[in-house]
Amino acid sequence: MSKTPSRSTPQAIRGTQDIFGADAEAFAFVVETFERVRKLYRFRRVEMPVFEKTEVFARSIGETTDIVSKEMYTFEDRGGDSLTLRPEFTAGIARAFLTNGWQQHAPLKLATHGPIFRYERPQKGRYRQFHQIDAEIVGAAEPQADVELLAFADQLLKELGIAGVTLHLNTLGDGDSREAWRAALVEHFRAVRGELSEDSQERLEKNPLRILDSKDRRDRAFVADAPKIDQFLSDDARAFFEAVTSGLDAAGVKWTRADGLVRGLDYYRHTAFEFIPDEGSEAASKLGSQSTVLGGGRYDGLMESLGGAPTPAVGWAAGIERLAMLVGEPTESSSDLIVVVEDDTRLTEAFGLMRSVREQGFSAELIAEGSNRKRFDKAKKKPHDVIVSLQQNMGHSVSHENSDAPVLQAIKPYA
Repeated sequence: MSKTPSRSTPQAIRGTQDIFGADAEAFAFVVETFERVRKLYRFRRVEMPVFEKTEVFARSIGETTDIVSKEMYTFEDRGGDSLTLRPEFTAGIARAFLTNGWQQHAPLKLATHGPIFRYERPQKGRYRQFHQIDAEIVGAAEPQADVELLAFADQLLKELGIAGVTLHLNTLGDGDSREAWRAALVEHFRAVRGELSEDSQERLEKNPLRILDSKDRRDRAFVADAPKIDQFLSDDARAFFEAVTSGLDAAGVKWTRADGLVRGLDYYRHTAFEFIPDEGSEAASKLGSQSTVLGGGRYDGLMESLGGAPTPAVGWAAGIERLAMLVGEPTESSSDLIVVVEDDTRLTEAFGLMRSVREQGFSAELIAEGSNRKRFDKAKKKPHDVIVSLQQNMGHSVSHENSDAPVLQAIKPYA
């Protein structure tokens, strides 16, 4: 007798995740808090395509970056166009700003969230499909835009309950300052080229600022005494940074200077920043090597790389999964009302009661399965404000954990 061949169950793709239970609640808490805080700061919500033409990212992020050269999910569609799943939000927002005529609304404060795709080695807090929250101010050249954006980020982290995290802040100067610093770095590292790591030797001519980010021990010895940006700042660039730091002080945002913090892409100017867990903090122990909680900077040269007019902009992004790791396990939310059906003939009445309660803005849960005798005990084990039990002979009982529960007014016939 022949047996039908078994078919194995398909497994999840490496680097992806199925989010459920407490993890899903923590994820939702991050998104809900982000949405609430962005409304306080009057950032407008935008929705962006999950994929763009490959050139949007290649021209924006740069052909020599690891993201473009190693990490993008790129494919050719049936029409022969090269498309890429977005590895970040900023390039797509810049493209939309230019192609949709959003210049007429500048300065624009924008916020969004959703999935991001990067082909890299999965590890704790890092996935190939992950999710980000993102905030941008486009068309504002003044330092107060940087302050506003950083105050938004700082309040978000506080309202998420994430402690032991500090804003690390640096300036990359204006175009002239940055170019002078870049030339000095090339001269500095070229003198020890043979002792640098292979990656840093490759970056030396193309993008020497990236060497300052290197974690390779061969590079760190030479990074420590590399020229600092402060030696090359113009008066205007210095004044801009001082306006940002004084604005942060006035806004109550704590920060520390990190003169080695960089954004390696050519279009970055002035402010660069990261929120990083303090050494020895609970946040640091939870994240391990994935130290940055939220990061960003001013990218005044990006629009030009996409063929647009010079347009100042500043933005930040943060991984939702990474933030969710730091908010802890949320407690199960309490139902305003649980309706227990102890007499199955009263099920339709239960539906009507729950509809009425929900229309008044209260949450309601139904328990009408399993043994009739055990349903009420099951309801009592769930977090709740009020339980209404529909019993035989049109009787009912009401019990409550909170005598001031507003839902009691919504169930007057039963209360």
